[in-house]
Amino acid sequence: MQEILNKQRRFFMSGSTRDLDYRRDALKRLQTVLRDHGTKLEEALQADLGKSPAESYMCELGMCMNSVREALKHLKKWAAPKRVSTPISQFPASSFIMREPYGVALIISPWNYPLLLSMDPLISALAAGNCCVLRFSSNAPCTAGVLTELIASIFPPEYVTVVGGGTDVAAQLLSLPFDTIFFTGSPNVGRQVMQAAAANLVPVTLELGGKSPCIVDATANISLAARRIAFGKTLNAGQTCVAPDYLLIHRSVKQQFITEYAAAIHEMLGEKPANNLQYARIVNERHFRRLFGLLREAHVCFGGGTREDTLRIEPTLLDELDPDIAPCMQEEIFGPILPMIPFDTIAEVEQFIQSRPKPLACYIFTAERRVEQRLLTSVSSGGACVNDTIVHLAVPNLPFGGVGQSGMGAYHGVTGFNTFTHAKGVLRRSTVLDFPFRYAPFSLWKEKVLRFFLH
Repeated sequence: MQEILNKQRRFFMSGSTRDLDYRRDALKRLQTVLRDHGTKLEEALQADLGKSPAESYMCELGMCMNSVREALKHLKKWAAPKRVSTPISQFPASSFIMREPYGVALIISPWNYPLLLSMDPLISALAAGNCCVLRFSSNAPCTAGVLTELIASIFPPEYVTVVGGGTDVAAQLLSLPFDTIFFTGSPNVGRQVMQAAAANLVPVTLELGGKSPCIVDATANISLAARRIAFGKTLNAGQTCVAPDYLLIHRSVKQQFITEYAAAIHEMLGEKPANNLQYARIVNERHFRRLFGLLREAHVCFGGGTREDTLRIEPTLLDELDPDIAPCMQEEIFGPILPMIPFDTIAEVEQFIQSRPKPLACYIFTAERRVEQRLLTSVSSGGACVNDTIVHLAVPNLPFGGVGQSGMGAYHGVTGFNTFTHAKGVLRRSTVLDFPFRYAPFSLWKEKVLRFFLH
């Protein structure tokens, strides 16, 4: 591991990756290999998670292609020095900010979106001019295998390389003095990553998760809200870090929502969703049994069917639960199960969410701008989406990241470029003039001049 880091650091110090043409060439190579091997990647995603080709393209491959296009289109602008104003006390001088790459980046990706959540940060890191070490999850072995092969075919290992192995290898990687670490995964592992990075004072970006609330008030279009929430909850069988984790619904529309949600699920996945092969499966038996346990300890008002042989769980609504003790409210669900909690006032909603760790996303369904603005202001979350779910991730100009226990730092578009670069402030002074009042010895007139300019 140390030798890999040393080789990449030497290559970075050669200056090759600082050249914009070199970065463009790297991005184009990645773009070409993703496009040419799209079918192979979609097949790997289906083998790992049971994703349909359409879902794989919509949520992974297509978004990666869009990220590459954005980076190629805007790279020159992102990398250009930014002029900033200079106070008169520094006259004559000019000031600007340079974006310089950190050096060697370690990217650790999860299993739930093994293509998107490895390639998207890689695109940002390469655009920023870094060398990269990638670590894939062992829970998505087919996708990891294809990506390892493709990356080795287009990049020399001193520039981009993949490191395999178990948790001992991951621990060894984290103990090394990388220049930056980008981690996507659970809050528990995120704490371990941050603790390991602290030993070497390595900056970290943590894309974690949490219980993202979904709020439906009495003015919402219930039919549309049910369909869009069903979309967000069934995508990848709910194994999405920004999936709606629980539903706060106005008491007056709860029964209507249940009816509309059931209709939306049946329209999308049929009467027996667990038999639909276009519906993604749970990643492995351990996660399946954890989710099955949540079902057994709650009141199911819709769905609840399972197929252990294919690791599929029907989209399910839970009702009549105590949020303070219900197991499904004590941890991130990460599956197609949606607990419902009725409310009567927006103040109840605010108090409920504010009393819990800050979520990665917050979804608000309302027809009233006043309610929308109130919740966006009072509820802290990594991101938010009004009258839809998940799709804010597809906007490259919006930063994506968490806050509090849902993460730190952000990426996508220029935000990702900035995440993998250091903002170096530079002052360029003129040599034509050199005012004497800043130099000792200090007289009364010098002090007056200093106070005048620095007032």
